[in-house]
Amino acid sequence: MDPIDLRDTVRELLESSVTRAGFELVAVEWLGSRRGPVLRLSVEKPGGVSADDCGKITARVSPLLDEADPIPGHYVLEVSSPGIDRPVQRREDFARFAGYRIKIRLVEGPPRRRYQGILGPIEGDDVVVTVDGSEHRLALDTIERAHLVLSLDEYQKLGESPS
Repeated sequence: MDPIDLRDTVRELLESSVTRAGFELVAVEWLGSRRGPVLRLSVEKPGGVSADDCGKITARVSPLLDEADPIPGHYVLEVSSPGIDRPVQRREDFARFAGYRIKIRLVEGPPRRRYQGILGPIEGDDVVVTVDGSEHRLALDTIERAHLVLSLDEYQKLGESPS
């Protein structure tokens, strides 16, 4: 399964359960690491996310993942807050963070896969990113990975503002 399909499948499977627990499912990421494949869920709630909250979400979603079995083989489930390298996946988050610096990696295929610049508006099914004064329109469904590039001040301000 490709990473975008996996992300969408896992989000569909878990989002309502995470929401019912009082959290927002910010991102679903499939990552490789020295310890093997990692399924990372980034969650948030007003007031922040504690280690106990991460454990609560892990206990809540593990049985759902075991039952549906969307990922063949062994992997590590990791639940965390979005952090300073906040992932951006949902259309509404691309719109919310317009004006912030962002790094974007597209799926294989387009001549250019990596962009780092200022996130612009959503236009139709595209996100606009300005890199060195040039605007680029990137189809949302071709974005494999995107995350904000925040200064410490920007990160702290995000933590103070409501989601």
